[in-house]
Amino acid sequence: MPLWIEILVSLCLILGSLFILIGAIGLYRLPDFFTRLHGPTKATTLGVGGVIMASMIFFSSQEPGLSMHELLITLFLFITAPVSAHMLSKAAMQKKVKLFERTRGQPWDS
Repeated sequence: MPLWIEILVSLCLILGSLFILIGAIGLYRLPDFFTRLHGPTKATTLGVGGVIMASMIFFSSQEPGLSMHELLITLFLFITAPVSAHMLSKAAMQKKVKLFERTRGQPWDS
């Protein structure tokens, strides 16, 4: 495998891993449900996208042609992650989940 492909795959893996780490730290450190939901849905989606891109580049360089499995996984991930986050936040709003006192937004009682 050429050196430039190895470097590109390594950069995608490192960038994806950093986004996954940021999402995990956000999930751990943020105070309430709505702020915790933000970290994993944004950062982890990009992190998994970076790892899948590295996989697509690696396997496309091993065999002739483009590896389409990873492209379909990325497309499915980028479509479903925001929809599931929206559904979770709507359900939490219906349940009137308790907010952290410094979280911005309207209280449920108004």
